[in-house]
Amino acid sequence: MATRTKTNRFLKGMIEEAATLDTPMPWARGARRQAMIARRNQTTAPKKELARAS
Repeated sequence: MATRTKTNRFLKGMIEEAATLDTPMPWARGARRQAMIARRNQTTAPKKELARAS
């Protein structure tokens, strides 16, 4: 039983620490993701062709 108590206490501490984690992940949805998609779409928009000198 002593091992189980240590394990539970260890897991409880790990879970509490994970709950405080606030590092933004790249796959997170939200305003940052929408802004990134908008920037990506702006850079991939078709560009005007330059007139070639003949």
